[in-house]
Amino acid sequence: MKYLFSALVFMLMLNACTSSSTNDPNEKPEDNRFTEVELARGLDEPMEMTFLPDNKILIVERKGGLKLVNETTKETASAGWVEVNTKYTNKEGNVREAEEGLMGVVLDPNFKENNWIYMYYADPETAKHVLARWEFKDDYLVDESKKVILEVPTQRQECCHTGGGMTWDAQGNLFLTVGNNTVNPRSGASNLNEAPGHENEDDQRAPGNSNDLRGKILRIHPESDGTYTIPEGNLFPVGTEKTRPEIYTMGHRNPWRPTLDSKTGYLYWGEVGPDASKDSIWGPMGYDEFNQAKKAGYFGWPYLIGNNRPYNRYNSEDGTYGEAFDPNNLVNESVNNTGIRELPEAVPAFLYYPYGPSPEFPLMGTAGRSATGGPVYRQADFKDAARPWPAYYEGKWLITEFMRGWIIAVTMDENGDYVSMEKVLPEKNFSGAMDMDFGPNGDLYVLEYGTAWFKGNDNSRLVKLEYNAGNRKPVVAASSDINSGKIPLTVNFSGEGTTDYDGDKLSYEWKISKDGVEEGTVSGETASYTFENSGDYVVELTVTDSEKATNSTSFSITAGNEAPAISLSLDKENKTFYYGERELPFEVKVTDAEDGSTENGISADEVAVTFDYVPAGYDPIEMAANHATADAMASFAVGKNLIEASDCISCHQFDTKSIGPSYKAVSERYPNNKKNRELLVDKVINGGSGVWGEHGMSAHPDLDKADASRMVDFILSMSSTGGTPSLGLSGVVKPIKPDYEFEEGSFVLRAAYKDKGGSGVKPLLKENVVVLRSPDMKPHAAEFKKSVEVLTASGNSFYAVGDKSYIGYKNIDLSGVKNIMVYIQNSERSGTKGGTVELHLDSPDGAVISTSEDIPTNTPRGARRPPAGVSMKDWRRQNSSKATLNVPANAAGFHDVYLVFRNADATSNDYLMKLDEVSFSNK
Repeated sequence: MKYLFSALVFMLMLNACTSSSTNDPNEKPEDNRFTEVELARGLDEPMEMTFLPDNKILIVERKGGLKLVNETTKETASAGWVEVNTKYTNKEGNVREAEEGLMGVVLDPNFKENNWIYMYYADPETAKHVLARWEFKDDYLVDESKKVILEVPTQRQECCHTGGGMTWDAQGNLFLTVGNNTVNPRSGASNLNEAPGHENEDDQRAPGNSNDLRGKILRIHPESDGTYTIPEGNLFPVGTEKTRPEIYTMGHRNPWRPTLDSKTGYLYWGEVGPDASKDSIWGPMGYDEFNQAKKAGYFGWPYLIGNNRPYNRYNSEDGTYGEAFDPNNLVNESVNNTGIRELPEAVPAFLYYPYGPSPEFPLMGTAGRSATGGPVYRQADFKDAARPWPAYYEGKWLITEFMRGWIIAVTMDENGDYVSMEKVLPEKNFSGAMDMDFGPNGDLYVLEYGTAWFKGNDNSRLVKLEYNAGNRKPVVAASSDINSGKIPLTVNFSGEGTTDYDGDKLSYEWKISKDGVEEGTVSGETASYTFENSGDYVVELTVTDSEKATNSTSFSITAGNEAPAISLSLDKENKTFYYGERELPFEVKVTDAEDGSTENGISADEVAVTFDYVPAGYDPIEMAANHATADAMASFAVGKNLIEASDCISCHQFDTKSIGPSYKAVSERYPNNKKNRELLVDKVINGGSGVWGEHGMSAHPDLDKADASRMVDFILSMSSTGGTPSLGLSGVVKPIKPDYEFEEGSFVLRAAYKDKGGSGVKPLLKENVVVLRSPDMKPHAAEFKKSVEVLTASGNSFYAVGDKSYIGYKNIDLSGVKNIMVYIQNSERSGTKGGTVELHLDSPDGAVISTSEDIPTNTPRGARRPPAGVSMKDWRRQNSSKATLNVPANAAGFHDVYLVFRNADATSNDYLMKLDEVSFSNK
């Protein structure tokens, strides 16, 4: 009995520990229990995803591509193609890119038996959107298996809104969201124009029309023969005059990604609203919505928005507005209506929010908006999952937003009514979230479209958020006081910075190896070891927690050769910023314990000294530190990175022939001069053929000329007859920006020396870099940030959020700096509160050095484009509010510079300012 009692106590303790991290619905999990895992990157306009068996995810891309992501092999492969329309052609014959294409995909509930998938797309020939079924076998689409299920007639003269999201209920009914397919009015309000020839500007003909499938969420039951039946409970019973029985909900502008709560059967989706930033003569400002349908219903558009706020009647003959529509008695009297006149009772929005602050739902934030949607979490859906999310999220609706990038958990009561909301992993930001759902393994997947419209973005990707309910491995940090030197060499090791989120007791073991053979071990968070013999060693630190979970990291030590030391000086007052000096005197000195010095033993031609320009948006230190050779230019590293990130590398290799010539062969054919550079830049952008054989060179019309020039400069640098000459140990450098660069980048002076090594010891390369940055800096480049938000899908807009939010720049030389100017572009649409800016040095909590004038909530704006002769940069500055911070002379020298944003009346969620630029002026 004694042992049985002990065992029971142990089991109870174990269950208590388990419930504390997984089963207690009142315990919010720590953010560090979630791990972001990237599964795919560089997709071509990803639209929607669906989960296949065997850890595979199928993604559809707008232009018609299917991509299959295999989580097991970590590979992304083409899985088929669907011909689709991607263009609008207006009455005048002008063609432009359309929102439509391949818009949605979903797996059949019985996919393991029938291999069926459903896709929604824009027909390539006829103006219609099509729901069709295919077989998907052996990881590829079976083209000839296609069966058309349903068609939605559309117009493709004008933008916008397609819908295309799909989901299933437990009875095998398919839900499909369909957009309004209507012009966006310039007013940013509702679409009510009944004038002849303007039918595409009247949403009464579609979302408000019971006899049209557009602006709806449809519910059908697909049958095995490719037809469908109508389930019970749709909005209009079969046979109802002037109605379509497929309609489950109507009155939508652009319903997006739908989901079903598996417990309640309630339907949820995101709804993209109109653009108006304020109330006006037409009625209310625009709102986006996150909606819930407990049953079939009408959701108000185009007569109502938000919590049933009515628009005003519109007179199409004279363009005037009249009285407001009656939310309790909506009648569709449009000449374009082919359905019933008296509309069903309108359901108000579940959640709604404008561009500015939302008094009802302040956590939604402000600025650009585009509601996506997301899943309702039920643990019962993941009984055998590897990593189900914790019970804290049971019954919560997890929503995401294309423009604002957050994930919010919405709590509801037992009736499905709203209770509260909170951000999930608030430090994370997703770039254009197109779709979000839980996979079979319990992980939450987010499909990101990326930053720019209508192109394959480098930052488009598929990621998942894994939840770890159990013991977490230690996070290991390891360092040494030196990493090379003469023997005997005593090195001190430190595990400082190692953490364990569970607070476990940690043990540290250091293993020293040479050529894969263990030479010795030492223990402790800090330890020392003496290397008696020359050689290149690997030191590995393994940290073990009290649950026996381990993690490790390693670094190298070279014994028997001391790394050289390099001093690099510029004769210049301010060592951080470039202020337009035409000439900069420099001097380089090298000393090496084994080789001597530049004064005795080391010749000038053994030291690589380069002066280079790195364009804005690239880290000059990173570029300078990643050279293929000691004398390579940092700007060439930029060009190489661009090539490796493009599709060029699929046809061209750096020094071997592929489908096309190697880059080295190109550099040898074309001497490095301005004429050849312009020729090759044109070929990169516009394509070409006939020079190297029968294979034509693909065009890259979306590539801007500056990036193409950077790529070509790298290619031309590869010529065997060329090379980068060293500048010598002293002299004068002349900062000259390449003619194709427009933004202000950085100048990099770099000195590098690789010593001669020794017997059995590798040579050591040492470098020293001086970076002169532009004094005009972006807030995104700040090393320190608190309570800021970057809206990547809205032009990378950078906001300070809440009182005492801040940004900080590390190790800035303030010598000669007279003031710091912060350029701010607040707008009525973003709902910013304004405030003041404070200058602090070395700590955001230190003394206030300077305080700016009060910044208004709205920056007066001029025309959208600068007048002739005015640069876009100067035009932005002229149309910005300016916070001026004076820098006293006694602040000279290097400091961490903090800009703290103040408004004591602001809440923690209020946007204070949209930061555009920070300028350090010497005038």
